[in-house]
Amino acid sequence: MPAACESVLEDIEDIVSAEDLKPHDRQFVRKNVFPKVRKRNSQKNVQTDDEPPSDSIIPGVQKIWIRTWGCSHNNSDGEYMAGQLAAYGYKITDNSAEADLWLLNSCTVKNPAEDHFRNSIKKAQEGKKKVVLAGCVPQAQPRQEYLKGLSIIGVQQIDRVVEVVEETIKGHSVRLLGQKKDNGKRLGGARLDLPKIRKNPLIEIISINTGCLNACTYCKTKHARGDLASYPIEELVDRAKQSFQEGVCEIWLTSEDTGAYGRDIGTDLPTLLWKLVEVIPEGAMLRLGMTNPPYILEHLEEMAKILNHPRVYAFLHIPVQSASDSVLMDMKREYCVADFKQVVDFLKEKVPGITIATDIICGFPGETDEDFLETMKLVELYRFPSLFINQFYPRPGTPAAKMPQVPAAVKKQRTKDLSQLFHSYNPYDHKVGERQRVLVTEESFDSNYYVAHNPFYEQVLVPKDPLLMGKMVEVNIYEAGKHFMKGQPVSDARVHTASITRPLAKGEVSGLTEEFRRAPQNGTNWKAQPSAEIAVKTRLSSWMALQLPWQQEGGGLKILSVSLALLAVLVMFYYRGMKTEP
Repeated sequence: MPAACESVLEDIEDIVSAEDLKPHDRQFVRKNVFPKVRKRNSQKNVQTDDEPPSDSIIPGVQKIWIRTWGCSHNNSDGEYMAGQLAAYGYKITDNSAEADLWLLNSCTVKNPAEDHFRNSIKKAQEGKKKVVLAGCVPQAQPRQEYLKGLSIIGVQQIDRVVEVVEETIKGHSVRLLGQKKDNGKRLGGARLDLPKIRKNPLIEIISINTGCLNACTYCKTKHARGDLASYPIEELVDRAKQSFQEGVCEIWLTSEDTGAYGRDIGTDLPTLLWKLVEVIPEGAMLRLGMTNPPYILEHLEEMAKILNHPRVYAFLHIPVQSASDSVLMDMKREYCVADFKQVVDFLKEKVPGITIATDIICGFPGETDEDFLETMKLVELYRFPSLFINQFYPRPGTPAAKMPQVPAAVKKQRTKDLSQLFHSYNPYDHKVGERQRVLVTEESFDSNYYVAHNPFYEQVLVPKDPLLMGKMVEVNIYEAGKHFMKGQPVSDARVHTASITRPLAKGEVSGLTEEFRRAPQNGTNWKAQPSAEIAVKTRLSSWMALQLPWQQEGGGLKILSVSLALLAVLVMFYYRGMKTEP
């Protein structure tokens, strides 16, 4: 063996030779050592093919396909997400096959809607598409097996959809499911002045509040949207004004329960509606969304006056769900059938011709034949022109799912019986020959007609003449069907343009303030800044990332100031290092 190995070490300190640094010297040298950041070598996103690694993909240039299921509130969320992504630079496409990423905005009300959502996820994965999930399904149950490993944007976090999509494009899985709060108080959700792409440039959907005050035993939406949180009246009025300035001629107010609006912020629905009526231009119209009976009972007089206003549709959607008090009690609906009848009877008397739409659930747990017969009688009494018939589906995690269930065959038969009753009468036959004023806003599903609505929000099909779109016209009703009438424009009648300015083109981003519109002219780059390296599945709320312009006050200035501050720190460290070098 070499001589060096023959000596015996008495202590570990004997390894130190005379040439080695002494403790004092080692401490002095440390001052000239600058730590070098070590990059984590994660094997999770390593690709074995010839394609570039996912982090080398530049976000903001991909094509995105957005699919939305469910209510108008969900549709509004989808429009906001599309607008932000388009403003950032992504291309929103109607072709799912050419898209790089699918944004799937879900509905949790019924099993079939979730089944479609689940199947779309599977199809996206089979097509090697990136996927971001949104809406009530992942918000209510984010730990479901088929959602594992996928990015999720919560219903109150849609203003951060760009960040989630950006990281998903890079190959990361991120989830944002938190609630928006101000000093501990829950807010209605994301800001109303975000960029959006309206599905129909003539129609603006405004969510006036999120969540509700009820705890219906069958409802899964409550798990996702939570308790009532209302937007301030000023913000809602400003959004309406902005929409009209962009060529909108019809506004839909939506929420899980519009009748409960304002109870959490010291105001109420009639107060909001009177403020909105003040800013609606001549020829434009306002449609009120769904309201439950308990909250509209307190405001019947004022609501009747508002629904008689010439710029408000005489239309109200009031779900009854069942005409059996015992079933309503099991549902925890907080009203009885007499309350519903009081609302309908009062409005029919005070608002002549009003359209009352309602919902009915067939086969709720514990519903007897006698209970269902009462529901049939209610429909026969009022002959609702618009009736949403739903077979009961037990939603996971709801109290109703644990109740003794009505046999599937019975539920199916009751649904069929009620549908047959509904189709046994034609609500519009008596209107043939009438002359009506209608607002033209849409194209029919078969693309053969334009769709208009009369003052009672009844659907009227008119000839597909481009000159009629967005106009208030008079028509003669010459035909009636179950769900529609057909009208021929009166030749000598005045055609009124409902929009006060030219509507945006289909697919054009709306909601951009003048500050944003001037940015390109001033050479300012308003795109979101790329995030720093982020651990996979780290909560986005803890990121030290720069925000999008619409996520903060004075967005562009703050981005510039933060960037300069970071540059100054780097320069300082650089010069310190130069001074300490030997």
